[in-house]
Amino acid sequence: MTALEYAQKANDVFVLSDSFVRIKELIDDETSTIDDIAEVIMIDPALASTILKLANSSFFNYPGKIDTISKALLVLGITEVYNLVIAYFTSDAFKAIDADADYLERYWEASVDAALLIKYLGEVCKVPNAERMFILGLLHNLGELVVKQFDSNKLDDCVALSEAEKPWVAQQSILGFTFADCTAELLKQWKLPFSLVEPIRGQDSDNILSQPPEAKMLYLAKRVMLQNSFYNKTLIKDWISDAELQELGLDNDILKAANSYCDMERLSILSILKPTAMIIY
Repeated sequence: MTALEYAQKANDVFVLSDSFVRIKELIDDETSTIDDIAEVIMIDPALASTILKLANSSFFNYPGKIDTISKALLVLGITEVYNLVIAYFTSDAFKAIDADADYLERYWEASVDAALLIKYLGEVCKVPNAERMFILGLLHNLGELVVKQFDSNKLDDCVALSEAEKPWVAQQSILGFTFADCTAELLKQWKLPFSLVEPIRGQDSDNILSQPPEAKMLYLAKRVMLQNSFYNKTLIKDWISDAELQELGLDNDILKAANSYCDMERLSILSILKPTAMIIY
């Protein structure tokens, strides 16, 4: 099957809820108000609770208390709250996956790490509103879950770690596409914004310096996460060239600081988004 065919099958199994669809409709409707959006969010107590916990976490570092969804929309902005809505309903949709708990815990930990790293690196690189890129890191590898659901044996071949071959090269060889390709197609099936689809599609580009800022940051965050979490016998220069770092105004000390930030924030974000993952600690 192609990446699109996998995504089309996934769209029948991993369905975003009616509440998500309604929130998206309101956000796309220029006549709707903050109160309209807040009212729909508050219908789902688990969603509302997750948004408020994230809004008051050190991730946003807002100095005051955000105690209502309306205030969250005002303080963080509609786009940022929408990203939190996407994060919540995406992880909720994949509750239907046929996979064991240990696998899912490792998967979501890696995704949260990528999300934290892209936020940190985006801020260092002075990308405007770097917090919004958190969602790119969190969703960047959903294609892996899709392949896990429909062809677990091929997934095992794809994730067999080899220091001699980058994972996206192995995926292309085994599947004929990468997890990034499949993720982008699924997000299109879900009708998520182009601003999410295209950076995720471009995360494995061979010419990353020609890509938009969001794709550059995802390229960096993904590779830092992989080297730190799965390929720690390799060096970061095996994943990101000195020329790429220099072009982006980064160095190894900044990458080490990004990993430290990730280590510090991981538990708090996992405890909000994926509470079951906490048992691995």
